[in-house]
Amino acid sequence: MKIRVGVFFGGNSTEHEISIISALQALENFDRDVYDVLPIYITKNNLFYVGNNIGNIDKYKNISELLSTSTRVVPVNNGNTLDLMIYPPKTFGQKIFATIDVAFPIVHGTNIEDGTLAGLFKMNSIPFVGSDVTASAVGMDKYVMKCVLKDNDVPVLDCILANKNEFETNEQKVLEKIKTKIGFPVIIKPINLGSSIGIKIAKNDSTLLEALKNAFMFSPQILAERAVTNLKEINISVLGDEDNQEVSECEEPVLSKDILSFEDKYMSGGSKKTGADAGSKSGMASLSRKIPADITAEQLATVQKYAKETFKCLNCHGVVRIDFMIDQDQDKIYVNEINTIPGSLSFYLWKTKGVQYKDLLDKLIKLGLKRKRKQEDLTFSFESNVLSHVNIGGSKGGKM
Repeated sequence: MKIRVGVFFGGNSTEHEISIISALQALENFDRDVYDVLPIYITKNNLFYVGNNIGNIDKYKNISELLSTSTRVVPVNNGNTLDLMIYPPKTFGQKIFATIDVAFPIVHGTNIEDGTLAGLFKMNSIPFVGSDVTASAVGMDKYVMKCVLKDNDVPVLDCILANKNEFETNEQKVLEKIKTKIGFPVIIKPINLGSSIGIKIAKNDSTLLEALKNAFMFSPQILAERAVTNLKEINISVLGDEDNQEVSECEEPVLSKDILSFEDKYMSGGSKKTGADAGSKSGMASLSRKIPADITAEQLATVQKYAKETFKCLNCHGVVRIDFMIDQDQDKIYVNEINTIPGSLSFYLWKTKGVQYKDLLDKLIKLGLKRKRKQEDLTFSFESNVLSHVNIGGSKGGKM
């Protein structure tokens, strides 16, 4: 009997469209002899839809028309499986559109990759692919991630945090704090966004003010850190769980400016594409890049070491991509950020290791099922008679 896999994508995120591309790309690569795969689209207001057209990239040019020909569903717990109930419910006829055995989220960005969707799956006791709630949340929060890694001796750039209320109350105070503690050039980032959205480099007071205003449009908190001027970016993927971790080939993105932009990542039409990697559904696979990266054997070993340590420190699961910075002036390597659900699932980084996309998807599902089996051996309840001693106490409140 085939395993029924639900691929969830979309959601209320600035990276909504990138999620669609990543998911539809993956849908073409599942082993259909082993898996029955159902695409489940999450709208920008977090409604779930299924249907014959949900897996067709061309239909996303007109979302309203797509939804009008699709079926809205609501996920409902059915023990160790998840029923997708037709909504609004029918008085007669079919009430369950489909049942899935494993949830496979391919989502990116705040409000969904940050543990929100993982929490839904965990509450419903269904096996799912990827990092758990805590790892996803920490991975999305750049400041918290840096704190955890720094505490575990993984090198990260020093940074400071500023919030929107503080900025709106006293712009000058925030500017001076950044100038004093970081200096110029400085890079300003929304604390919880990916795909380089909202990121700017500031080299003077006026561009710093502009960068802060821009970042606060996307997040109530921002991170300021030193901008590495003679920079080489290196990305690597890690696959595994707490028991075992494998590292992929390293890539070196080709930058068109000081920092890798959203356009570089998804709209560059990159030069390193062949066959199935090319075309409108390439996602992160379309980025111009060097594979393998042009780094020394010593640098490669350092990147691999800290990639595995980052994966373990954050308690990640499944496949992630970790982005590194090499300060070529100081010959130092820093972890920049982690993507707990990377664009295109970083499949292109595994091909030179002999792992085809179909094999990667298979490994991820098996890891999700393995975690579920291990969790079933744990105790999540504690027998007690505490309720027998509770006195609600009427309008005066409860007493123990």
